[in-house]
Amino acid sequence: MSQVRERILEVASNLFYKKGIQAVGVDAIIAQAEVARMSFYRHFKSKEGLVLAFLEQRDEQIRSWFETEVIRLAPEPMDRPLAVFDALALRFATQDYRGCAFINTMAEIPNREDLVHQASAKHKALFQDYLARLLRDAGFSDEYAPDLLQLFDGAVVSAVREGSAEPAFRAKRLAALLLGPPARTSVKRRTPVASR
Repeated sequence: MSQVRERILEVASNLFYKKGIQAVGVDAIIAQAEVARMSFYRHFKSKEGLVLAFLEQRDEQIRSWFETEVIRLAPEPMDRPLAVFDALALRFATQDYRGCAFINTMAEIPNREDLVHQASAKHKALFQDYLARLLRDAGFSDEYAPDLLQLFDGAVVSAVREGSAEPAFRAKRLAALLLGPPARTSVKRRTPVASR
């Protein structure tokens, strides 16, 4: 990736997440990235192309982050389905947290036929696949993956409304009830320590 393309994408990603996709125009991105208009369009044919690149990059970053954090928080595979919610609590605790970029995007662009909406929905499908793998590795049925994703997404929306990590812990308690006996799915009510 060229430095110019990387700078444009970084600026756009920050603006899209903070202000929303439709509220941010190409002119604002060009100005903040300090690039020529011609350079912008050399790297991105349209704003839609930039939005799709933003979503693709964020998808990779988010899923990689959860993979790493869940393993760090839960060395034993049987504990990882619930550790997803501990990792989620870490995200809620960040100062600039304003929800899930993919949920926000689907809310802004509700047309399911739109490529941007589809890219956001694809992230959710891939994350559900990740949850299914965690469940299988822990000895649970992967049929619970959609339920865990629903608890996950509900916690995200509640965290934006409440401004706290508590929704992650409530979702974790519900997931523990869903998955099985307390002996196997003990819930610790504390915010895990973020990795440095």
